[in-house]
Amino acid sequence: MSTTPSYTPPNVWTWDQQSGGKFASINRPIAGATHDKDLPVGKHPFQLYSLATPNGVKVTVLLEELLAAGHDAEYDAWLIKIGDGDQFGSGFVDVNPNSKIPALMDHSGAEPVRVFESGAILLHLAEKFDAFLSHDARPEMLSWLFWQMGSAPYLGGGFGHFYAYAPEPMEYPINRFSMEAKRQLDVLDRRLAESEWLAGDTYTIADIAVWSWYGQLVLGRLYDAAEFLDVESYTNVVGWANRIDARAAVQRGRMVNRTFGEPSMQLHERHSAADFETRTQDKIAAE
Repeated sequence: MSTTPSYTPPNVWTWDQQSGGKFASINRPIAGATHDKDLPVGKHPFQLYSLATPNGVKVTVLLEELLAAGHDAEYDAWLIKIGDGDQFGSGFVDVNPNSKIPALMDHSGAEPVRVFESGAILLHLAEKFDAFLSHDARPEMLSWLFWQMGSAPYLGGGFGHFYAYAPEPMEYPINRFSMEAKRQLDVLDRRLAESEWLAGDTYTIADIAVWSWYGQLVLGRLYDAAEFLDVESYTNVVGWANRIDARAAVQRGRMVNRTFGEPSMQLHERHSAADFETRTQDKIAAE
């Protein structure tokens, strides 16, 4: 086993240097705004401020699913560049004091309301439209939704950080969080061996939430780690992930607020369904 220099924690931790790694410039031990910046507001009832990370994708997928199902869920999706620190602007902090994407302003009622944390946004929208819920298996649906919220930090902040973003590879944390990531995949694989969807026979917000992290992981879209984690061995998860990935609304949702990857999959802002058509036409013209 590799060795690393010994480290003795001080009696009181102080922030005297950046932590290193890809996101070091936006990590800090205090909350609140760093600068004044108002958020744009469009014409639709729902104003989303986000980026197409797994947490952001959850919400845009649900919004596109709601629209595809005929609900009046029109929205404006504004890009928040977390690498530039947009999430620390005063307007964004007013919507989400935790300075994390996604954040939603709901103007559909008598008074505008803010909703932050991706799981809360999914539940808020699903209950508002009474869609993508399982009334017969509500406890099961909520259990898997909250399982994702509690488990994904080990996948992203644990495995993903040390495997893909840390300043240098370190054997102990990579081993520790690889074990946990694989345990979580096994949990999902066992559930999906006995049920088509996580809550039973109905596709719900639990599937959308879990797919955005674990589905995209087994489809090879997170951390370039599919081979390392032997994701193909989780056959039930792979089959479930592909079923969701084939949905047209999911494909549209993946594009929204995306600024990385294949240019054909990027739609930096979304203000109407026509934006997807324009994006497709631009792709055809480029080819």
